[in-house]
Amino acid sequence: MSTNTMIDTATSSSRGHLRVVGRPEQPRVSVVIPTLNEAKNLPHVIGKLPSDIFELVIVDGNSTDGTVEVAQELYPSVRIVGQTAKGKGNALSAGFNACKGDIIVMLDADGSMDPGEIKLYVSALVNGADFVKGSRFMPGGGSTDITGLRRLGNLFFTGSTNILFGAKFTDLCYGYNAFWKDVLPQISVDCSGFEVETLINIRVLKAGLAVAEVPSFESDRIYGESNLRTFRDGARVLRTIFRERFGRSTHRTAPINETSTPEFTPVPSYEAPTSSR
Repeated sequence: MSTNTMIDTATSSSRGHLRVVGRPEQPRVSVVIPTLNEAKNLPHVIGKLPSDIFELVIVDGNSTDGTVEVAQELYPSVRIVGQTAKGKGNALSAGFNACKGDIIVMLDADGSMDPGEIKLYVSALVNGADFVKGSRFMPGGGSTDITGLRRLGNLFFTGSTNILFGAKFTDLCYGYNAFWKDVLPQISVDCSGFEVETLINIRVLKAGLAVAEVPSFESDRIYGESNLRTFRDGARVLRTIFRERFGRSTHRTAPINETSTPEFTPVPSYEAPTSSR
């Protein structure tokens, strides 16, 4: 099993000072947002997207409230992708495969994630990371949405993953992530539900990719109710952790230095700015 390199917010390993040759210093950024009846929330999300993103990809799960029409009105160049099955995992997989940019950012449609933080993720990627994950539990991060029970569950799942895979994560079950598109073969999403964030984070570890965490603040959902179910989805997360560690998997990962862009050149280390929250 490969060991990943964590790029800390204060210090960077030697791998964190490196960039894959061929990756642009001014990358095109694709933002993927899965939706299911999020028409009321989209104005609060799309309206805050950075003006310089390359494309917005909405993956819709057959919404009946006009979500697609609202997205097209707010962002005329939006690309609408239909799901092939149910679930967030399927939606993200479809969105990833549709992206044409150099960097892919995962963003929820409920208004809980701040699109203004995208620049932190892109900065970390340009400065050497292969994959950047948001953390609500590192300095500068936070959440007004997570319940006490879900916080305890996330702490348990994060600790279990760190022990089983030799990681240093501070937050596992959070979906605000970004990565270079060229690492998609290492991730290869093949699950359907809310365990998708856990699956992606673990496969990044198994592939030996350079991972950075940046502080992120999670706000309350603006309208509607979450489809997440604490015990049902918690069980799926736990099964995913143990299956990826102990089970037989048809998924094969290869370190990024075994892909078509194997050379690296030094770049300055990344330091996350202090949050103003």
